[in-house]
Amino acid sequence: MMVPDVRWTMGLSLLVLLGVIGSSSGVTIMSIDFGSEWIKVAVVAPGVPMEIVLNKESKRKTPGALSFRNGERTFGEDALTTGIRFPANNYFYLLDLLGKKIDNPIVELYKKRFPFYNIEADPERGTVVFRHNDDTVYTVEELIAQMLAYAKDMAMAHTEQRIKDCVITVPPFFNQVERRAMLTAAELAGLKVLSLMSTNAAVALNYGMFRRKEINATAHNILFYDMGASSTIATIVSYQTVKTKDRGYTETNPQVTVLGLGYDRTLGGLEMQMRLRDHLAKKFNEIKKTPNNVLESPRALAKLMKEAGRLKKVLSANSDHLSQIEGLLDEEDFRLHVSREEFEGLCTELFERVQAPIDAALISAAMDISAIDQFIIVGGATRIPKIQSILQGVWGRELGKNINADEAAAMGAVYRAADLGQGFKVKKFHVKEAVVFPIEVDFERQVENDDGSTSTKVVKRSLFAFGNNYPQKKVMTFNKHNADFSFYVNYGDLSHLSKEELKNANAENISHVLVSGVTSAFQKHQQEGSEPKGIKAHFNMDDSGVLALSMMEAVFEKSVLVEEDKPKEEESTLSKLGSTISKLFAGTEQEREGGEKEEGEDAEGKENKTEDNTEKEQDSDNQAKKENKEDKKDDQKTDKKEKEEEDKKSGTDKKKEGEKELKPKQITVKEELNMTITHLDVPEMTEEQVAASKKKLEDINAAERARHEREAARNNLESYILDAQDKLYQDDYEQASTDEQRAAIREMCSTLDEWIYDEGADVEASVYKERLKELSKLFEPIKQRVFEHLNRPEAVQALTDMMNKSSEFVQRARDAPPEQQFFTDVEIDTMDKLIVDTQKWLEDKEEQQQAQASSDEPKLKLSDIGEKLGALDREIKYLVNKAKITKAKKDKEAAEAKAKAEKEAKETGKKKNNTDNSKSSKNKSGGETKPDTEQKDTNEKIVTEEEPKVQENEDSPYIFEEESEENNSEEDRRKEDIDVENEEDDDKKSGHVEL
Repeated sequence: MMVPDVRWTMGLSLLVLLGVIGSSSGVTIMSIDFGSEWIKVAVVAPGVPMEIVLNKESKRKTPGALSFRNGERTFGEDALTTGIRFPANNYFYLLDLLGKKIDNPIVELYKKRFPFYNIEADPERGTVVFRHNDDTVYTVEELIAQMLAYAKDMAMAHTEQRIKDCVITVPPFFNQVERRAMLTAAELAGLKVLSLMSTNAAVALNYGMFRRKEINATAHNILFYDMGASSTIATIVSYQTVKTKDRGYTETNPQVTVLGLGYDRTLGGLEMQMRLRDHLAKKFNEIKKTPNNVLESPRALAKLMKEAGRLKKVLSANSDHLSQIEGLLDEEDFRLHVSREEFEGLCTELFERVQAPIDAALISAAMDISAIDQFIIVGGATRIPKIQSILQGVWGRELGKNINADEAAAMGAVYRAADLGQGFKVKKFHVKEAVVFPIEVDFERQVENDDGSTSTKVVKRSLFAFGNNYPQKKVMTFNKHNADFSFYVNYGDLSHLSKEELKNANAENISHVLVSGVTSAFQKHQQEGSEPKGIKAHFNMDDSGVLALSMMEAVFEKSVLVEEDKPKEEESTLSKLGSTISKLFAGTEQEREGGEKEEGEDAEGKENKTEDNTEKEQDSDNQAKKENKEDKKDDQKTDKKEKEEEDKKSGTDKKKEGEKELKPKQITVKEELNMTITHLDVPEMTEEQVAASKKKLEDINAAERARHEREAARNNLESYILDAQDKLYQDDYEQASTDEQRAAIREMCSTLDEWIYDEGADVEASVYKERLKELSKLFEPIKQRVFEHLNRPEAVQALTDMMNKSSEFVQRARDAPPEQQFFTDVEIDTMDKLIVDTQKWLEDKEEQQQAQASSDEPKLKLSDIGEKLGALDREIKYLVNKAKITKAKKDKEAAEAKAKAEKEAKETGKKKNNTDNSKSSKNKSGGETKPDTEQKDTNEKIVTEEEPKVQENEDSPYIFEEESEENNSEEDRRKEDIDVENEEDDDKKSGHVEL
């Protein structure tokens, strides 16, 4: 038998170890495509590619529904099932209510669609609150937080790893308050949001990340048309490669930029489903099967809603279908034949709005439809044939369907998550989203009139215009304020939105900012002789599209005296000329600094600066101009350094040692100011409200965990009772127990069975566990005896076989030839004695076991047999290991002897050859000399004759052919062999060994 290669075994173990370490310490990141109707979750983990998470029904998307019933919380399909019977307990389509006040038209539409909800206004924030019962209310953020937590649990169950970091998709038309509300919900769910990502940008990223090779410097424009459950979005994006600098290196990577956007936040599959629901309800009322109105029954409306959704999907593939609902109202069934033409007639008004988002996107991008290279449809509602027909007419060519309409956003978002998160390195793919709601800053300024009086003037400055790309930073400078002041952050020009959308978006003032500490800062620095240079406000629109005011600071310049070396009184003409030329090309240091202050920074950390006394808006996206300026600066710095080195070498700027003079120098001083931000659109949740919501959700989670634990404990007890009652009638269990034991167990099982459905119907999990413990004390001993009786013959046979093989091993070791005598007499005798003792022990135990009844405690136990097997196994492994080590040592000595013989043979051949050559050269009498070729052959022959012949024999007749195992037994009697093993430790690692 061949012994395994030690190096191969160690390498395999190392790979396994590294795999375990990598999987245990790896970071798992997920994305959540949180739609109005469906939730899709994608994950990326070490060893797991980007993939969609399957829910417990093994489906790739989960309904965004949550229900409460009798203290039990359910999600997804289970929640929808509960919602059929108890509609008011099921909450869905919540995304449309996020960040909305109670008087928003979207909230009014929600009430109209689902009249069975009890919706109230939050007394402090004015937002939507669901009244669940007399004691419990839920905010929209709390309900969405529970769904996000459920999505996290699905991802953790899928990857079997802890997850916290995520990217969440939101509609691109979400304004500031809606985005902040989603971040609040994620905080309540215990998630760390790396970024919010617009669904259209996620779809565009998913499309581009698998087509990197097709993207080049030439812009490629694509229009994505996404019609989902609640809204429709048309997005024009451009793909092209861009050059970026990262850590001093210039890289070329693809970038997708949103150029234009158009949307309709109420046009989608849900509105079509609602019209179909109302149509079915109208037809049922016309039949007059019952005097009650079906529209007044919440349960009947829920059934009609479910059937309308099914019917809408079927009519997308079939021209007609029979709709039927059992027990719709008052136990009356309903059947109706519906055709696709009827369905399209119900939605005629909706189909007329399909083209509007496309037109809006083209206008915002300042493009014509002819400039679009591809038209790709996304979203479940685009499967409706009439929708595709309308889009086909607008596009005039074949529509693009080469993208997964359901999963594109989730997959694009998880790629973004892997890029933003830690632990993964992905190929860069830049994403530039567009501002939908422009933002401006409004502030008051005192102006002097012609008559000498002063008045207050409201000044508006654009901060982020419509269509500006983000993430981006900007700095605004207030030059005319020298005391505490305030300003407003508002939405800018919204003329591109319809009147209806203005009401739905609720585009009010965003926030009010009070800046304090200005007066004291000016007084402090003016006393020091500083000159004010304005107050700077640092704004940042991050990857999530959320605007933040990061800092307010006052900037001053003052002159200070600095010691410098005094120049020579007489300066040479050449030095003056060099200094003039240097200043001409490089400029002064202050001029260069001034030029840099006017530079804008991009999304990578650079800032765009806007001043309130300037009407001109700087273009922060002019990349080419920025690179040219950076190149000029680099050239100026290089020229200056070269000039300084030349001046030092020529000695034109030598100064007299020890002579100093004081020179004035302008320095910039910045002082951070205090600011108080008050949100005017929808107040954010206070710390107390957030803490209260977290406690509420934690109480729900704790109650759910307790319920699951109680159900599991009860199920375990019920299963144990049924198992015990069944097995007590089996022959094996009757033989292993007495009549009294079986009677006691049957009595306890009967008592517990009645108790579970009576007093123990709703007790704590600990009570069920205690009852199970009492029953197991009686039944487990019988169960263990049966197990012993059934498995004892196999275990005894295994021990017998082990003793037989061990005896054969000992005999072969005694009869081995001298060159294969690897063991001492003590070791052989010890092994032989262990075999004899084990044989005697087994015979005694078998005799004792046969002498007692099957219901008694076994004398020959499986655990004892296992110990005897382990002892024999350890001894055999020790001897085999020692044989391997000794064999390796002998092989090494033989190899060294062979190498030594070869070396001596070569040296002998060389000496003989040198002697023959010397004799030939001394022969000057003209005697015959062998040709060179003959001499060479002779030399080779000599070497060949001296070289010993060694033939490797793979089938060496060694008697020990056990597999290589680690030595686990080194007893005191073998201490004299430890030194030998340590000396040969390197040989064990050297490679392939045969025994």
